[in-house]
Amino acid sequence: MSDNARLAFTVADMTCGHCAKTITGAVLSVFPAAKIEIDLGTKRVSVENAGDRSAVASVIEAEGYSPVDAA
Repeated sequence: MSDNARLAFTVADMTCGHCAKTITGAVLSVFPAAKIEIDLGTKRVSVENAGDRSAVASVIEAEGYSPVDAA
């Protein structure tokens, strides 16, 4: 998968701005060139310019959240 691919996850346990900031910081710490968009209303996290889907999901999981692939 290309590093420029857009990855999307639903993170049901992301409930507030602090959660969004935590996920953003964690992804950027591993993938500094990533572009991250978070929609708290739909609990959707979109990431571009990062590693493969499983690598990004692992980073989010390491912070205690449960990402699920979103189409």
